[in-house]
Amino acid sequence: MDAFCVEGPVRLKGDVRVSGSKNAALPLLFASLLFEDEIVFDNVPRLWDIETTLGLLEHIGTKSHWDKEAGSITLNPKVIRAEAPYDWVKKMRAGVLALGPLVARAGEARVSLPGGCAIGARPIDFHLMVLEAMGAEVIVEQGYVQVKAPQGLHGAKVVFPQVSVTGTENALVLAACARGETVLENAAREPEVVAVGELLARGGVVIEGLGSGTIRIQGRAGAMLKRLDGPVAVPADRIETGTWIAAAAVTGGDVRILGSRPQDQEAVLAVFRSMGMKLDVHGDVIHAVAPEVLEPIEVTTEPFPGYATDMQAQLLVACLRARGTSRIRETIFENRFMHVAELRRLGAQVDLQGNEAVIHGPAELSAAPIMATDLRASACLVLGALAARGVTKISRIYHLDRGYSRIERKLEGLGARAWRVSDEATTQPEAAAPSLMQ
Repeated sequence: MDAFCVEGPVRLKGDVRVSGSKNAALPLLFASLLFEDEIVFDNVPRLWDIETTLGLLEHIGTKSHWDKEAGSITLNPKVIRAEAPYDWVKKMRAGVLALGPLVARAGEARVSLPGGCAIGARPIDFHLMVLEAMGAEVIVEQGYVQVKAPQGLHGAKVVFPQVSVTGTENALVLAACARGETVLENAAREPEVVAVGELLARGGVVIEGLGSGTIRIQGRAGAMLKRLDGPVAVPADRIETGTWIAAAAVTGGDVRILGSRPQDQEAVLAVFRSMGMKLDVHGDVIHAVAPEVLEPIEVTTEPFPGYATDMQAQLLVACLRARGTSRIRETIFENRFMHVAELRRLGAQVDLQGNEAVIHGPAELSAAPIMATDLRASACLVLGALAARGVTKISRIYHLDRGYSRIERKLEGLGARAWRVSDEATTQPEAAAPSLMQ
């Protein structure tokens, strides 16, 4: 298993290009099962979760070709077996996104309960609620969700008790192939949800209200979606974009972030500007320049368009440079402060009070061996290592490869020293271990 070594402190400076969004690419790839003809995706990030998704789609019966250098995936959607077994789904939470497309296309599905990061319960109750509202028979037993829709699916009014991104994405796919109109209330507004809806609309589905809390879908009653007239571009990763803004803040840096979608970053830009960051936006470029010392803030994570939970850990590291006490309240996932214990090993002073982190700054950080606990925690630990004096070794770095494409190359392009080693090796660069995602 790989570990990641970072030598600090360093001031990041230069240009970095954002990759395609993992959180958009995965539901888009699964939604391709509704198409009868070949479909091409561009700007696909080079990540382990993409590799896992393609493996699962191959198991289902879909043929794929991934040009990793070009960032292009070509799929020939087919469903030979309507199942997503544990061996695939355990590797990532997004495996639950196979549920909707399989039921919509095959009229049935057998999907393992999901795995992924250990940041909270994240039950799939909302997915099952949608299926039952649309006429499906659902049984959960022996770690699997088994669904049958012998009479097909019908439209329904679905009110989500809480905002659910993957729940909304699965509901969109199911509604696309149902009879009649489906109305989703308290739907997720995230750009990744919009991307799925726009793909379905290109395939001939009539959808209104994407990006709002109420979405209306006119179903095609089991009909396959029409052939697309060109490739599907995966939108830029808004969480990676935010991570580079945080990286500039943490290191006192001067970073130009290329290929971003600033319209998806309003909450992140507002928070970091309130800390004193200079953030200039020109087209798809965000120029982030940090002051000598950041100002403390108080932030609560919320569904889009609020401040994203996936940017909570990175902001927490930036708060370590602030002169004073900052507070971050986590309202989405109950276990999303596991990175705090590892940051304390670097010298961070952070108190946890229920679902709130109280961060005392400014902090002097020193290198120490630390361990990643989930995807976004791995990114925050890299940011902490960039600010810490000495060489920090981060174990269990496979989490990083699930969400950040070629991060060593991007860090090196900004002037940092970062390399991989086997987890048992020394921290010397000559012990570097190649990444399969490189």
